Order: sequence, then structure tokens, then C-alpha cells
Amino acid sequence: MRKTIAEKILGAHAQKEVRSGDIAICDIDFCLGQDGTSSIIIDSFKKLQTENVFEKSKFCMFIDHSAPSPNTGVSAIHTKMRNFAKEKDLRIFDVGCGICHQLMVEDTFITCGDLVIGADSHTCTYGALNIFSTGVGSTDLAVALASGKNWFKVPETIKVVISGKLPLGVYSKDVALFLVKSITSQGANYKALEFHGDTAKRLSVEARLTIANMAVEMGAKCGIFEADKKVFDWFKKRTKKRVNPVFADEQAVYEDVKEFDMSTLTPQVAKPHAVDNVVSVEDVLGTRIDEALIGTCTNGRLEDLQVAARILKGKKVDSKVKLIICPASREVFLEAAKKGIIEIFIESGAVIPAPGCGPCVGTHNGVPADGENVISTANRNFKGRMGNPNANIFLASPATVAASAIAGKITDPRIFSKRLTA
Repeated sequence: MRKTIAEKILGAHAQKEVRSGDIAICDIDFCLGQDGTSSIIIDSFKKLQTENVFEKSKFCMFIDHSAPSPNTGVSAIHTKMRNFAKEKDLRIFDVGCGICHQLMVEDTFITCGDLVIGADSHTCTYGALNIFSTGVGSTDLAVALASGKNWFKVPETIKVVISGKLPLGVYSKDVALFLVKSITSQGANYKALEFHGDTAKRLSVEARLTIANMAVEMGAKCGIFEADKKVFDWFKKRTKKRVNPVFADEQAVYEDVKEFDMSTLTPQVAKPHAVDNVVSVEDVLGTRIDEALIGTCTNGRLEDLQVAARILKGKKVDSKVKLIICPASREVFLEAAKKGIIEIFIESGAVIPAPGCGPCVGTHNGVPADGENVISTANRNFKGRMGNPNANIFLASPATVAASAIAGKITDPRIFSKRLTA
């Protein structure tokens, strides 16, 4: 058949054979909105003069970007979302539940082979679970909410083969940053990325979520991993839904094939103000840090917090650094508390806000001052991303951020080698 994963999933949902470049009208398995986009979704839906959503179990809204609300304008939007959810009998995740992308994979509304759209660019995260998931505009989302369908141009696919065992102190975030540097922020515009190789197979599902999350930072429409036992086990623990994995054909036709050896990779850091302005940590050692952020939809999962906790245990954050650690969801927060991780963070001097997106998107919970340097586990570092265009954002792994918070300057996490293997 010679088809990629993207071609197979879109073809199945269009109920016809499709190839890259084709236009396909597809059935949607699930769609979502968050508090930064749902107001427009609601307004656009009402303009369609459709009484009901296509299927209420296949849509939900999340209050996560500004949660709790930082001002009266946002409070009005939250009320609007709650009222719409009540009126249409829809599910809504309110303040404190966590980030939409984490909740989507925790609650498993979705499964392998699904087609998912969200009014948020990092909807591509679910590709880690063998799902074609992509961000769309709020008006497109409203059309899908009313009809259960949307149109797609079937993307060409770039096969990304990552091989080699990751060295000590190197994590999936370092892989993601390296790929963004190599492919560039526009190198995969409207392409699907398909991840293969023994490195990909070694990664946990949580680690794969980090890489899929940053597919859009390369311009990609989606980033998809093949399913394996780790993915099947993930779903087995969370849902009774049937898992329908989709695999690329052996002779699938790719727009390009890129191969990377990860065995000598070092911790990576993206410098201001572009996500593909990536260097090895050695090139920015000693850069002053005023604020550090661990969390976001990229690196706020339990695995990420465990890495940071191993480094921070028994240590104190530099007195000149504000360390903010934001679990991606209530479930992650609770698990971290049970394992003593939250206690480690608080004793180190970190601040723990409610699960959500606030510090990353820049609505509240850590807007930096003019001229301040921030090192963050987030996915974007353009001017103004954290709420101040006059601040500088560096991106790195949870290990690098934790090490830097202790030192008060960008630091190689490998100096904590014993803790990294604990």
C-alpha cells in the first residue's frame, strides 16, 4: 500500500483512499477548546445557528491558561464557558484540574488511530499515542463541533529516525530541542513528522509526549509515534476503549527521511528569542538566571518532576532565583505529593502554583521583569511569551532547569551525575 501513518488515519476518517496533497473531509473523533480560545468557539458555534453539538461526549473545554482567573475580563470568559457547558450538557475541566493536553491523555477520551483537533497549537502532543492530533482555529473548531467533520489537506510526511542510547543527563526535551534546531522552526511546515528508531522505542510514553508536543515548533501539522507495548499498557491502565494502532507501510513514501544519532547528544538549551536557536549547554554556562520554570504541557508530568526532585533534594534554590514548579494536572500534583516530591520542592525554596498554563503563556504566576533571564521547560521562547517582551527566555530540560536554579546561572545537570542515576 505504501502509506504513511497520517495518510492511513486521514483516509480511514474520510472513508476513502487518500494520498499526500489530497483534500479530505474527515469525521472527527474528539475536539477541544481552552479558555484562551473557547469564547470564540462559542460565538462562532452560535452564529452557525445549530442547536446542539454533533456529539456531546466528543467535545470538552478546559480552564487552564488563566486559572485561577487573574482579572475580571478572564473571569467573564470562564463564566461564559461554564454557562455554555451547562446549557449544552458538555464536560468542562475547571480551575485546578490542569493543562488540557495532560488531561486529554490522562482521561483517555482518545486512543490509537483517532483523529483529534483542538483550538490550541500543542494539540499535536497526542501523537505520542499514535493519534493524528492537530491544532486548528476557533472557527474551524466550531464547525467541527456542529458537524462532527472538518477538512484537511493530507500532509506529506517526514520520517525522523532517532537512534542510540541517550547519555547520562540527556532527556527527551534535549532530543526535542536538538530536532527543532536540526529541522528548524519552519522546516516541517504543514508536514507530518513520523518518529522511528531505537531511541524512540526506549522512551517512556511521558517522554514521547514531550517530543510530540514540540512537533509544531518545527512547523509540523502533527508528530506521530508508532504504537508499542508501552502505549498499549498506558491505555490498559486508563480505559476499556479498543486500541486500534496504525503503522506505516514498509514501503511508505516519505517527503524526506532524516536520521540522527542520539548517543553523543549533550544537554541542549534554546537561547532567546527563537525555539530553534539551540546550542549545547556548554555554550551558555554561567549565564545569569533570575527565574526558573518547571512544568507546562511539555514537561510538567510526574517523570519530569521526579528528575527535578532528584537534583533539588537537600539543596536550596539560589537566593536571587524565583523557581516556579507547576504540575501539569491534579493527578500529577497528587502523585508527586504522595511520593514526597512536593515536599522536596517546597523545602528547596520553590513556589508551587495551581496546575495550569499561567506561567508559560504569561497571564500570571511568574511574569518576569524587564531584563530578567528565565530558564524554562516550556516549548516557546519568543519575545513576550511569558508576559514580558523585555525578558529573555531560555528553554531546557527539567534537569538543566533544576541545576540552574540551584546555581543561579545556567548549569550543566551532569555535575549531579549521581543524582541523575538515583
